[in-house]
Amino acid sequence: MDTFFLSHGSPTLSVDDKIPARHFFKSWVPAKVAGDQPPRAILVVSGHWETATPAVNVIRGSNDTIHDFYGFPKPMLKYPAPGAPDIALRTKELLEQAGFGPVKEDHSRGLDHGAWVPLMLMYPDADIPVCQLSVQTGRDGTYHYNLGKALAPLREEGVLVLGSGSATHNLRKMGAFDAPVPQWAAEFDAWLKDSLLTGRYEDANRYEEKAPHGRVAHPSPDHLYRLHVALGAAAKAEQIHQCWTNATISYASYRFTTNS
Repeated sequence: MDTFFLSHGSPTLSVDDKIPARHFFKSWVPAKVAGDQPPRAILVVSGHWETATPAVNVIRGSNDTIHDFYGFPKPMLKYPAPGAPDIALRTKELLEQAGFGPVKEDHSRGLDHGAWVPLMLMYPDADIPVCQLSVQTGRDGTYHYNLGKALAPLREEGVLVLGSGSATHNLRKMGAFDAPVPQWAAEFDAWLKDSLLTGRYEDANRYEEKAPHGRVAHPSPDHLYRLHVALGAAAKAEQIHQCWTNATISYASYRFTTNS
């Protein structure tokens, strides 16, 4: 099964039909992932769960829907996907075997908007088990790439691994919905695409020093480390979507397959 990095952008993606990426997510069908079969479960590495060491949410029953954003309307949207405790524990096992432990089990945390916003459009029936994995913003891209490599066996077990973040994420430089894209954002986005599609993964891992405007595009790495996890779990990259809103919010999304 392929892995993916999805730029989920604004929480209003869940309700605003003007956002082009909304239609991309709504057009998602299982056939794009694994023949005619939907994934057995989904592991989401979201841009909104940061911990000092890795953690997984082990939910037996339905996931709560966390409305973890500010300055936006909060429609009472629910995404009660069942938890995936077996996949969460399998994730913990793989990471600890690879030396990333100890991995904490969180038995109460539901799905943050980095998970449920894209998933409610991709799998609106909320019938596929979902669990989440946190990231460590105190570490670097190579750490998260290697973390993704440790999770590669999940692909063979029917688990869809999704990194959910944003290709660019500088909220202080946002503009009007249809404002033009500034040069720094366009150049970083183009560099990221070229690095991934030409296999320069070490450059992507070290984007802060290698990319043009890396620290402007991502003042904090939280929304990009999800890409490194998805990349580490597979190999060859393909861009599957690109659009912009608010001048600086790139919805660039990528699919990662094996070399075979």
